[in-house]
Amino acid sequence: MRLRPLPSESKVLNQTHFAPDERLLLSRFWQSASGFWRGPRAWRAWLLVTALIATVFLQLLTQYALNYWNRDFFNAIGRKDAAALWIEALRFAPLAAASLMLTIFSVWARMTMQRSWREWLSNHLYDYWLQDDRHVRLRSVAADHQAPEFRIAEDARVATDLPIDLVLGLFSSLLNAVTFISILWSVGDSLAINVGGFALTIPGYLVIAVITYSFLLSASIFLIASHLTGVLEENKRAEAELRSAGTHLRESGGGTSLPEARYAIGAALKSVIAIWRIYCWQLMRMTVVTYSSLLITPVVGLLLCTPKYLMGTMTLGEVVQATAAFVVVQSAFGWFTDNYARLAEWTSSANRVASLLLALDQVDRPAPTTADEAIRDDAALIRWQRGQSRMPSPPNAQ
Repeated sequence: MRLRPLPSESKVLNQTHFAPDERLLLSRFWQSASGFWRGPRAWRAWLLVTALIATVFLQLLTQYALNYWNRDFFNAIGRKDAAALWIEALRFAPLAAASLMLTIFSVWARMTMQRSWREWLSNHLYDYWLQDDRHVRLRSVAADHQAPEFRIAEDARVATDLPIDLVLGLFSSLLNAVTFISILWSVGDSLAINVGGFALTIPGYLVIAVITYSFLLSASIFLIASHLTGVLEENKRAEAELRSAGTHLRESGGGTSLPEARYAIGAALKSVIAIWRIYCWQLMRMTVVTYSSLLITPVVGLLLCTPKYLMGTMTLGEVVQATAAFVVVQSAFGWFTDNYARLAEWTSSANRVASLLLALDQVDRPAPTTADEAIRDDAALIRWQRGQSRMPSPPNAQ
């Protein structure tokens, strides 16, 4: 005969669970979210992907042409050639128009894909949450699933908006880096330095300089904001608890005493403000690096080109061209620096959606009757989820 667990043991069972690691959470998120790219209607998503990739290539060609336009325009200024200046002014109009139209189309395609993906994932989450009364039975599951409605409404939005922005930005940055490094190498060429009678020639010195400069900026951001993902997750958790406290007060009507309800809301608000202060200090430190880079990078490019300009081996137009290419390459290499906060925000939202999915996965499992069974079951669940993340999930209707 099996003994029933004591009340104190039952309480422990309801609270005992393994917190999944971040790799498992992200795997679980993509297991569900990737269903948007499969199924009979996935061709629409892939058509938008193709259009966005083509737009990135066309924008690169336009930016490349504008870089050479800068060289020719400023060379005409250096020669004081009025006729050439008028020709360059006429050349600029179609380049600017093409760049504007491509940017507008890119915004439409990107936001259309974000809206479609969010709609698909939200419907998937709502269906999974409400099916078989899981939204009711979820309360008995010991897992991270607080405020599921907030996770579906807000975290699913962030988790589908940011990946498209980030992937497009990364793809564009890689193309820009490869393209404009060739300009830096050819225009900058090598730099000869005489130090104490010793001659030193640095080949491709502008390329070496921009790589070193970008690495230092990225390392600074990583050291300053290495805990930003955790801070953002705590911020979202605190905000969700504050909303939940207010919702509970409204729905309970007169069933809850006002002093107790006010104390609960006050405690939740205090937690929100405390996390906000930490988040604020993280962003302030990051801003020191990012904004300093924004101000300094063009000046660094100009200073690096100045010696060759003074020696007469680089024209004014080439100085402007190389400086513009230096800024583009640094921006490409600095993609991680510029997007670290957004990466952390996406990771925190994806983790929260995945935590809800993992909790819903547990709803249909039989409840353990002892603490040892709870531990074994949680460990088995984690192993099962890891196995599922390696397998293609079945096509979902879109």
